[in-house]
Formats: sequence, structure tokens, C-alpha cells
Amino acid sequence: MSNPIVSVIVTTRNNHETLDTCLSSIVNQIYQPIELIVVDRDSTDGTKMIARYYTEHVYNCGPERSAQRNFGVSKATGEFVVIIDSDMELTPHVIQDCVDTMYYRPQTKGVIIPEESFGVGFWSKCKNLERSFYIGNNSLEAARFFTKDTFERVGGYDLDMISGEDWDLSARVRNLGRIERITSYIRHNEGNLRLVRSLRKKYYYAGKARTYLQKNAVGSKLTADAGPVQRYKLFFSKPRKLLSNPFVGAGMLLMKTCEFGSGAFGYLFASKKDRA
Repeated sequence: MSNPIVSVIVTTRNNHETLDTCLSSIVNQIYQPIELIVVDRDSTDGTKMIARYYTEHVYNCGPERSAQRNFGVSKATGEFVVIIDSDMELTPHVIQDCVDTMYYRPQTKGVIIPEESFGVGFWSKCKNLERSFYIGNNSLEAARFFTKDTFERVGGYDLDMISGEDWDLSARVRNLGRIERITSYIRHNEGNLRLVRSLRKKYYYAGKARTYLQKNAVGSKLTADAGPVQRYKLFFSKPRKLLSNPFVGAGMLLMKTCEFGSGAFGYLFASKKDRA
């Protein structure tokens, strides 16, 4: 009996610096067959050229990543689909472990793939430390691997969401069955992470969070567990990890405090614009 096809959807926009390594890690998985689908959004930096080196399934779609992902799944022929960002690298056993989990754990509808960050410079080390606290926490990790049937049954990603769409999809998938996790990692390439760039990103996505919060009411378990208070509780619940490198630990706390502050300003400014 041959293995079922796994369709890997990668969304891109001007990602030539990380895309080659990302796509190479996908086609070199120990599991085969894999169908690689790249959905770009008007790149101007050679991203599509790199993508076409790895696959003939290269498309253009927008306006945001939810639409790109849904479009990619609509083109997929695999029994399973997995959603990967273009700055991620899959360790060799990721796809095999996801398929095995689907087959050997009944009622599994989605699979969480844990992430670890890497990059250049101090702030990348802080981000790596932060992400290490989230492993195993269902409120802070979202599923990326699904059967295509499950993805379509829940309607895919909410096109009205630019922020929180991963958590929202996982919540809807969890209504159909179990979400499991594997131990193989995705490695998230932060590059030369700059604090100012990170704050701008948080400001932007927090400003787009209203749709998610209206759909997943404030005070729900998911929203509460992902909030600032619970994050700080999580960090301080593991003092040995937090203080293993005090300088990086302090930097991580400073970074998260600044990100929460930037996100709060983004959310409040967007709310004020909506009321105007």
C-alpha cells in the first residue's frame, strides 16, 4: 500500500532570503510523496523564481495570508495538508510523524508541530527563549497539519481575520475531534531580529485583532490563557529556565513587555479609528 500524498502549502511575499532553505527542508523530508504548493502575493524580489525551482505549483493570490492558505488548499490533491510559513525549516521527520499521529491516534483531526526559534543577535536569543516556554501549551500553539477533509469541513481560515486566524482554526477543528502534537520540530528563522521591527509587527497585528476577539469572546479559556498575565505567570513558573542566562531572560521579559505595550496601542488606535 502506497503512502497518501501530503500537500504542503507555503505562503510567500518577498521571502527570497529564507525561502530556499524552507523549500529544501520540505522536499527532503523522509516521508514521500509530498506535493509542494507555493502561494505568493505579488513578490518583487525573485521569490517566485526560487519557488519554481522546487515545484511547478506556484500561484499568486491575496490579499492576506488566510486567503493565500485557503487558495493553496483548494489546489491540493493530497489526503493531508500542512501549512508552513516561508521563514520556517522542517526537521526531517516532521511530515512522517504527523501522518503516523493521524493514523495511530483515533479521532485526531489536527496536529501541532512545536517550534523553536533561531537567528542572529541578542533579540533572536530572547525570542528563542520565549518560544521554548510555549511548547506543550495548547493555548499558545496552533495546529498546522490536518486532513484536507477536516480543513474544508470547518471552512479553512477565516478570511476576515489577519490576526489570530491560526488559533481560530484550531478551535474549530477541536470541535470535530482531537488535536495531538508531535515531538519533531519546525525551526523558525528569525534572522537578525530587531526589537523595533518586532514592535511594529505587534502593533499591526494587534490592530487587526478585533475580528478574532469578537468571534472568540474575551474571557474564554483560549483568550485568557494567551493574555499577558498568563504569559508572565508561565515565564516565572519556570525560574530555572528563565534565569539560566539572566541577561537573555531579562531581555526576553523586556521584549515581551514592549510587545504587549505596542500591541495595546495598536488595538486601541484601531478601535478609535473604527468608532470615528
